[in-house]
This record gives sequence, C-alpha cells and structure tokens, in this order.
Amino acid sequence: MKLKRETVYGYMFILPWLIGFLILVLYPMIQSFYYSLNNMRITPTGLRFIYVGFNNYRDVWLQDMFFITELFSFSVDTLIRIPVIVVFALVIAMLLNQDVKMKGLFRTIFFLPVIVASGPVINQLVEQGATAIPMLNQDIIMNILTSFLPMWFAEVVGNLFNQIITILWYSGVQILLFLASLQKIDPNLYEAAKIDGGSNWECFWKITLPTIKPIILINLVYTLISLANSGQNPIIDLIYANMFNATRGYGFASAMAWMYAVIIGLMLLIIFLIFKEKKPARG
Repeated sequence: MKLKRETVYGYMFILPWLIGFLILVLYPMIQSFYYSLNNMRITPTGLRFIYVGFNNYRDVWLQDMFFITELFSFSVDTLIRIPVIVVFALVIAMLLNQDVKMKGLFRTIFFLPVIVASGPVINQLVEQGATAIPMLNQDIIMNILTSFLPMWFAEVVGNLFNQIITILWYSGVQILLFLASLQKIDPNLYEAAKIDGGSNWECFWKITLPTIKPIILINLVYTLISLANSGQNPIIDLIYANMFNATRGYGFASAMAWMYAVIIGLMLLIIFLIFKEKKPARG
C-alpha cells in the first residue's frame, strides 16, 4: 500500500512536466512535421496547405546553398569548441576541488554567468564586440596559425580565440557537473595509489578519468545541444529567415529545422557510440 501511494505521488510530481512536454514540445513537433510536408499560403480565408510530400526536404539540400555552407561551418566550429569547453570545465573543476581558501566563492564566480547572462544578453555582448579579443591580438594570432595550418582551419581556430569569452561563459554547468562527480571519488583510492608509487598523472588516468567518464558524456551532450540552440548559431537565423520568406515560408523552414534536428541527432549518436561502455568478453 505504501509503495502504491509513493508511486501515485511520483506521478503527481511529474504530471506538470508531462503536460508541459505534451503541449509545448510534442504537439509543436508534430505540427512542424506536418508543415514540412506542405507549402503554406496565406489567403483571405486563412492558411492554405498544399501537400508536397518530401519536396521541401529535397529543396533544402538542392536549392538552398546557404544551409549546406552554414551546416559545414557549424559542424567544424562545434567539433573544435566542444572539446575546448569540456576540457576547460574539467580543469577548472579539478582546481576548485582542491582544498583552497574561498573555494565556494570561486565556484560561484564560475557559475554566476550561467544565471546572470541569458541568451539575449550574450547576443548583445557579441554584437558589441565585448566578447572578442583586440584586433591587434587577432592579427598576431592569425599570423601564427596560418604559418603551420591551412587557411580554412586557421580561420576556424582563430574564430575560436575570438569567442574565448563566450566559450568560458558556456562552461558553468559543465564545471558544476564535473565538480559534483569529483567530490564523490573516495580519497582513500588516491592514498592507496600513492602508497603503491602512483604519480599524479597515473592517478588521473586510472582513477579520476574512469570515474568521471559518464559525466564527460553528459557534458558533451549538454554542450552540443547548447551550441546547437545558441543565439550565435547562424543555422537558427537561417531557419527563422526562411519562415518569413514569401516564396518559402513555414513549410520550407520546418523541413530545414527537421533536417537540422536529424543531423544533431546523428552527432549525439556518434558521441554515445564513442563513450559506450564496452562489456567485457566472456571467457
């Protein structure tokens, strides 16, 4: 009886979230997929839907040259930014996990931008150039990068330096997750490793890294989704612009959004496959 009562309480707690998911997520997704199969026209009597099947999906790849260009740029930029953000978050979390004075204050400082700066605030800072490094330093960095990297790759890495403040801004949640995981590691494991002659580097590779591997996966997924939904993502702007395009409209924009979602899903699948726990072979 007690177990049944707890089950009912559990469903009551998740009911608001479930209702919100059905109304605010699932229904709009189904509606957008329906839009993507139609051309929508505004008539004096209201919206008119012209069924075109998967033609909008075909046109996204064959008739919109900007989508492929922006998608390639986003993919390359994401492949570089995700490791930088996750590694930076891990390093900061390990430093904050040390026994130092006012570590609570430092933890607050690193997480505060996540609370204070919303999407519009970050967009405004980017537009004003507040997150960029000075122009003189940009030229120096680009000259160094182009001396040993191809131009296209040097531009991507240079752009990464130019967005370094924004990258730091996106690291707050990852730092918090890493820190929580590091604090769960039993200190006796490190002491036993030290007694056996293990170095700090060996302790990291054989104790710390295997323990926080699930959190690394979570942070990779979280970072990818954050970047995919970021206000600085040009693909989001492209989808928005096509929504109000007189010749394309909601149907074409919905198809583009679905194709983009599928690509993000494939990226997430690759991450899961890379970090999938390998089951030991049976002898």
